[in-house]
This record gives sequence, structure tokens and C-alpha cells, in this order.
Amino acid sequence: MSKFFHFINEHLLLSITVVIILSVVFVFISCKDKKAVVANKNAEPTKVNHAEWTKDANIYEVNLRQFTKEGTFKAFEAHLPRLKEMGVDILWFMPIHPVGVKNRKGTLGSYYSVKDYYTVDPAYGTMEEFKMMVEKAHQLGMKVIIDWVANHSAWDNPWVELHPEWYTKDSNGKMVSPFDWTDVVDLDFNNQELRKEMIKALSFWLTKTGIDGFRCDVAMMVPADFWNAARAELQKIKPDIFMLAEAEDAALQIEAFNMYYGWELHHIMNQIAKGKKNAHAIDSYLVKADSTFPSGTYRMNFITNHDENSWNGTEFERMGNAVNVMAVFAHTLPDMPLIYSGQEAGLNKRLEFFEKDSISWQNLELASFYKKLLVLKKENKALWNGKFGAGIEKIKTGQDSALYCFARSIENNTVIVLLNFSAKDRSFIPSSHHGDYIDYFSGKEVILNKKQKITLKAWGYQILVANN
Repeated sequence: MSKFFHFINEHLLLSITVVIILSVVFVFISCKDKKAVVANKNAEPTKVNHAEWTKDANIYEVNLRQFTKEGTFKAFEAHLPRLKEMGVDILWFMPIHPVGVKNRKGTLGSYYSVKDYYTVDPAYGTMEEFKMMVEKAHQLGMKVIIDWVANHSAWDNPWVELHPEWYTKDSNGKMVSPFDWTDVVDLDFNNQELRKEMIKALSFWLTKTGIDGFRCDVAMMVPADFWNAARAELQKIKPDIFMLAEAEDAALQIEAFNMYYGWELHHIMNQIAKGKKNAHAIDSYLVKADSTFPSGTYRMNFITNHDENSWNGTEFERMGNAVNVMAVFAHTLPDMPLIYSGQEAGLNKRLEFFEKDSISWQNLELASFYKKLLVLKKENKALWNGKFGAGIEKIKTGQDSALYCFARSIENNTVIVLLNFSAKDRSFIPSSHHGDYIDYFSGKEVILNKKQKITLKAWGYQILVANN
């Protein structure tokens, strides 16, 4: 059976299991106080070690090809101080390997068509220049992870000729591409020698360049036991390695990956912005995620990334006037927020995927907005990641299909997040968490009580920090 159908069958089984679990969970919740805390109660915690430095971290995706006119490591270096000033912790670089020429799409080809796993694309610079850039990022206190494409390689990767047995074949013995990705050829992880070589290549980057981990492309299309074995080996080199799965698969989060993609939540955010769903969909999602994923694992929350931007539209196309309120949501919900290249500059164009298409940095109109959100997370333990932070406790408003209001509290730190997920102004009296607060963005004192109404503008938001 093909890898694709294994993937479908596994996820069908997971979906059936989730439905059964959800039936029990929803009955349980219906019997509880509706103000119940939404926090992970899964009995099976992740076995993955989260390094201390990840507890309050955020992640920034670097599209190196489009980041500057030069599209090089050296040119990107000039942006490191600015990103540090904004509060960025983890730099995730889209693939930096040479791109295949055979069956290439467009002029420059896909970043994800890897011709050589052991070096960098000359268009970006040299290996030494990459190592120097990593060192400078480390000096500024930032971590660096690189994109890793294990599921497939370019058609002109040397492995195709040297080790054809490492690739998936059809019934006629011909190598195949996954889906319609005709510029790449599918690797067969039933082959043990391929597994060894892939782990060897991953290890090379840790030992030779000093990077801090990997974002693994379509991780769910590679067997979980491979990733488990890979992490075990890589931890011997770097005990605090950070691994991000481009997947929403609970099996990968048990032993292999620190963080998964919050794809489903992202799509819900898009649908709410378009009026196709309301705020109740968020609670349903969080209950489902809570019952599916191991406790303690991280989710990556985002309003855009390279795939969304290039193929589905900018955040402004997809979310319209809801962009900022959705960004606030992504940065205050439990776990780690992502910022994509150009997001802080109000990037409002779809970047070409196979061609050169530089980002304009002339107007950093949203840089201060994102800096405020990143600083908020750092300074408030309640907003930290996973077990280091707090779960969320819903605050009733009487308009809960349009308003999504919650508190996150831990020790003596409380943050209140009030979000209007609708296109009209809303006034309400919060049901709980009455007290004295400071409006994070204005600095003004705000008192929550049973008499005074709070008003949020259409697609508006307010963040309150306890005035202790």
C-alpha cells in the first residue's frame, strides 16, 4: 500500500477515536461549571524534553530567498539586530539546501526539492557564511533551526543514481512523486539504510554548524518510529534540541517532536474572520486537541506562513479587518506564536514560490505591535508555553458566539484577553475575574466589575494585566 494511503487510513482511525473520546468529554463538560478551565488533562504526557529556553519562546520563519534583494546569509545578517529588538527567539529558516534542476518548477524551483543534504545552496552563500550567521544569532541570544525535507528529494539528488532502492516504486518499478509534486521523488523509509543515512545527515548539521534543531517538512508522511529514533540519536549531540513537525499528528508528539502545527485552529480563525464560523468553534477545537495530543506538547499558533501566503493568500486577503485581533489571539493562546517574514512590515502580497520576489522593508508598520505582543508573553508567566504557563479559563459575556474572552492565571500573574470576533461593536459585562487591571496597550487602569460595561470595537481586542 502506498505511503499516501497509509497516511489516510491512520488519520481515519485517529478521527474515529477522537469522535468517541469527544462524546465522553462533552458529556463530562456539560455536567461541569461552564466557567471550566480549558487546559490539557491528558493522562499521557509527552516524553519529549522541552529545554528551559523554550518556556517563553516565540518562533520567526525566515524566507531567505525573498528576505532581501540579495537573498543571502550575509544580507540577512543585517536584520538580526532588528529581529532581536523586536523580541524574536527562534529563527526557522526555510530549506537552505541546493535546489534540484531536473523537473524544476519555475525559474528557481521549490525550496523543498533537495539536491544535496550536506551543503547549502550557493545562491545563499557558503557554508562558512551560514555558520557565521548562526554564531551571530547565538551571540544575540537567538536560536536557529532549519527546514528538513525527509519525505522526498530532488530527482537529481545523487541518491537517485547511487541508491535507487531508497525510493518508492510503482507497480512497474518506476520511482514516483508524492501527490502532484512532480519536481521531487518519494523516499521509502522501509529501507533501513536510508534511515541511517538520513540520521547521519541530520547529525551533520548539528555537529558542523551548531544549529539548535529542525522544522520537519510533511513529518506525518514519514513513519513516527523513524522520527523517534532520529531524535534519540540527535539528543546525544544536542540534549536541548528543538524539533517542529509540519504535522498535526499526536503520534509524532509522544517521543519525537516538541511542537506541532495548529493547522485546524488556523483554518477556524480564517473561517471566523469570513463569518463562516463563530467563536464557539474555538472551544470545540480546544477540547478536541486536549483529548488528542499528549499533555505538555507545544502547538504552533499562526495567522500566516509561507504556504498560506503563497498559495492561499495574505492574512489580509483571508482575514480582512480581523488580522490584528487574530494575531493577538495567536500570541495569547497557550503555546508558541509564529511570525512569518514580512508580517511585521504589513506584507500584503503573495510571495512567488518558484521565482525571486523580494519583501519590501520600507515600512515596518506592525513591528511595534508584534514587539508588544512578544514582550507581553515574556513578562507574564501565565502566557508561557506548555507546562510552564497556564491554561485558559473562559469568561462569559452573554455574547459568547461573537466574543471570545478568557483569563490565564498562574501563581500571582493573571492576564485577561478580550476579543471581538465580529464585525460590529459589542458591549458586555464580564461574568468573572473582577478586579483592578492595567490595559496593556494604553497603560490605563481598568476595573472589571458587575456594573461597568466593557466595549470592544468591531474586530477589537483588549489585554488586561492584573494590577498587583
